[in-house]
Amino acid sequence: MEPKKNPKADVGRNSALYFVIGLAAVLALVYGAMEWKKYDKVNDYDISMNVEDQLDEEVPMTEQIKTPPPPPPPAAPEVIEVVEDEEEVEETVIESTETSQEEEVIEIEEVEVEEVEEDISVPFAVIEDVPVFPGCENAKDKKACFQEQMQDHIRKNFRYPEIAQEMGVQGRVSVIFVIQKDGSIGNIRMRGPDKNLEAEAMRIIQKLPKMTPGKQRGRPVKVPFSIPITFKLQ
Repeated sequence: MEPKKNPKADVGRNSALYFVIGLAAVLALVYGAMEWKKYDKVNDYDISMNVEDQLDEEVPMTEQIKTPPPPPPPAAPEVIEVVEDEEEVEETVIESTETSQEEEVIEIEEVEVEEVEEDISVPFAVIEDVPVFPGCENAKDKKACFQEQMQDHIRKNFRYPEIAQEMGVQGRVSVIFVIQKDGSIGNIRMRGPDKNLEAEAMRIIQKLPKMTPGKQRGRPVKVPFSIPITFKLQ
């Protein structure tokens, strides 16, 4: 006799239902694991910790730029009252300066203008007509003749000062003089190592004879001339 099974004790009867339930549970766990998010713990900071420090900082004072006041409005123009001039103004009549044919024309005599002679000086080296030393009137080269006569005049009149000889003074004296427009000698200047030598040079030049003045463009002019006089002990 085979034993009979209790239909309530049959395990395989609800196996499909258990499978579905288990599968749903597993899917729910997997989905929950996938959707799970971890958030970092938020620290609560004291927001008010820097407020007082910032309030304690010095705030730079800003200078307020004062804008200049606007210029005052222009003053109203004065009202000028036009006063009628009752006085009569005399009119000035300008007469014509043109002469008519009937009026006599006065002739003006020519005024002679006197030419003022210019007091100019022309150096000996560039003058057109050099001064003529007495004795050089007929010389072809009057400039060379003038210089020869000057040297001859110095040799004839030369005397060594005794005081300069005793003191052993010697040297060269530079002499400059001017042959005036009348041929005389003037404006003598000199420079030397000793006053005694200069005095002797002055004496020699003052003994020069009167000459024929030099000419520039046909007019007598002043002619500066320079010459050295050497004093040398033997």
